Amino acid sequence: MINCLSNMPRVLLALLLCLPAAAFANGSCDASVDPSRPRVGLVLSGGGARGFAHVGVLKVLEDLKVPVDCIAGTSVGAIVGGLYASGMDAHEIESVVRSLDWQGAFRDRPSRRDLAFRRKQDDRNFLVRFPLGLRHGQVLLPKGFVQGQKLQQMLRAMTLQVSDRPRFDDLPTPFRAVATDLETGRGVLMDQGDLATAMRASMSAPGVFAPVERDGALLVDGGLAENLPMEVARAMGADILLVVDVSFQLQSREHLDSALAISNQTIAILVRRDAERQKATLAARDLLIEPELGDTASTDFGAGPKAIERGETAARALAAKLSALSVSDAQYAQYKARRGARVLHSPRIDFVSVDPLSRRYEPTIAALMQPLLGKPLDVAYLGAGLTELYGLDNFESLDYSIVQRDVAGDRQTGIEVRARRKSWGPNYIRFGLNLQDDFQGNSSYNAAARFIVSEVNRLGGEWLTDLQIGENPKIVSEFYQPLTADRRWFLAPSIRAEVRSLPIYQNELRVAEYRVRNSQVDLDFGRDLGNWGEIRSGVHVGGGAARVRLGDPALPVERFQSGEVFFKFSYDRLDNLDFPRQGQTFSVQWNGQRTGLGADIRADRLQADWLIAGSRGRNSLVSWTSFGTTLSVEGITPVQDLYTLGGFFNLSGRPPQSVTGQHYAITRAIYFRKIGRGGEGFLDFPAYLGLALEVGNAWNSRGEMSVGSAHKDATLFLGLDTFLGPLYLGTGYDMAGTSAFYLFLGRTF
Repeated sequence: MINCLSNMPRVLLALLLCLPAAAFANGSCDASVDPSRPRVGLVLSGGGARGFAHVGVLKVLEDLKVPVDCIAGTSVGAIVGGLYASGMDAHEIESVVRSLDWQGAFRDRPSRRDLAFRRKQDDRNFLVRFPLGLRHGQVLLPKGFVQGQKLQQMLRAMTLQVSDRPRFDDLPTPFRAVATDLETGRGVLMDQGDLATAMRASMSAPGVFAPVERDGALLVDGGLAENLPMEVARAMGADILLVVDVSFQLQSREHLDSALAISNQTIAILVRRDAERQKATLAARDLLIEPELGDTASTDFGAGPKAIERGETAARALAAKLSALSVSDAQYAQYKARRGARVLHSPRIDFVSVDPLSRRYEPTIAALMQPLLGKPLDVAYLGAGLTELYGLDNFESLDYSIVQRDVAGDRQTGIEVRARRKSWGPNYIRFGLNLQDDFQGNSSYNAAARFIVSEVNRLGGEWLTDLQIGENPKIVSEFYQPLTADRRWFLAPSIRAEVRSLPIYQNELRVAEYRVRNSQVDLDFGRDLGNWGEIRSGVHVGGGAARVRLGDPALPVERFQSGEVFFKFSYDRLDNLDFPRQGQTFSVQWNGQRTGLGADIRADRLQADWLIAGSRGRNSLVSWTSFGTTLSVEGITPVQDLYTLGGFFNLSGRPPQSVTGQHYAITRAIYFRKIGRGGEGFLDFPAYLGLALEVGNAWNSRGEMSVGSAHKDATLFLGLDTFLGPLYLGTGYDMAGTSAFYLFLGRTF
């Protein structure tokens, strides 16, 4: 995995240039080996995705009935070697390589579908996706782009059957993994402890993956210290070494045509230096296998099947020499029996506990894991529970182990959960930017910052504050307090003050524009329905004024008071809010203005919004319908309470907020296709070309609502999914003859 570090050459150089030689303790190959044959040690190098070639080599060894008596691996070699040492055979590992979403495994943040519902609502604001830590006035960054949570859980599930074997000599095949101590730069030999953690530590490319804390040391990729751990295998007692080297090859001059390519070459030279020293010690009986992987990138995990085939080809080229190490059918059957019996035990779970550093999360963990008690271990449910916990977005790592304890002479089996808070938390800041330009001299912007103080108490209280400047300045502060350990019921008081513009149109012309200032105090109460939905109700009380900004200065200032009760149901299983490909969102909300709560008039309003997305290949289709109506009103509806349409995806051929009324309905059919070579878009951002058809209007009476009186608009757009949010360049056309152009950065759906 060390070749993944091509974007961080300074970090690598600092580490690599001061690495001393690694010193490793002796171990032992399989003690049950027939003394009449030599003990075979398998050495698997690092190399990122290129390391899947190791699986092809293992397939050939199994076909030729060559037993492996011990394994030493680094980085991806530790992953493949550890899985094989746990009892998996080559075909099982190949199935894993071919079926798993490896790119997804290296995306640390949970998929949007797995996020807690509250965290999904963060996406509704135009905020940069990645929160930064904030402590004592300093902005903090994560220790790695990826914390490795998904990879850790994959390794945990695949090695659960040997979790009761803390000594790696007691695995079906004795095993060693190599990592690097980040503080000293020295190699660290891992021969005992938790197998999944050892494998994960060996592959922790610094700057890409967060370091793994193990036995008091911060461990990173073993390739920094010993990418080809031949000395380790010899120390284990191997008589013959089978060495598989998949490290990145040096490039010729014509390929060294960029700073990135030169950085890659520098890293490859430094990493290969120790490997060449090791290979110089190969004895006459040792075999070196170097699969022809060409320019396959260490980060190209989609090339796993091809790498497996290349490894198999390289090993079969040495079949004659490998066959000399073969054993009889009976001997190989005994070898497989000694390794085999990979029985996945499902012990009864008697208790759930946390380690000492996770005490603050014990109530939440215990509540979510309660259904596991008294039943055989349900790995799928356990994994789903950990995913839900991780979806709270508070944890740097979340792991578990199967443990046992004696209670009054009775041996009990349980689950111990280890939760580690984000090292750059628990206070965070996120930034956002929204820009609009219609290419006719009208432009606006909003810049926002969100401050989050999380984990205020043991139940997970959170204080959130939004500050925004620009066209629509505002300040919002909410204290979100779960009321139960499972965080289902909550109370959320908040305050809000904001200013927004409200244009007034007559006969397609803007005749005035109001600035509406509003302040409000809210008290919400609700229930979280899981990561897919929420029910919320409460009371909102406030007031404000609408003053003319553009137009006749004689227009009066409209002051207003509001006081309402509301109820809202929300459902959200959308995979992406910017360019959705799968899932749907739905919400319905009723608001009741009441004079008894201070409102100027009594009114009831109902709104609903439903979006559903589907895709095939690069093509996606979104159906999106919105509806709002004033059910009853006693008095004249204030201008600031009217529904508005117009603007991008809201009758795109008409100016923003140019269509108003007491009732509205709009439906859109949006098609977009991902463009760009190799799945990449313009300037390395995913890019989409799309078309939208929109039918809708706003009416002053419900009886006027009809398809015939609705506006029909069409939109053509180019979209980029940037780290600042979605960027659109589009044009809209209305059947009445009006049109508009858009440069738009920010949320649309």
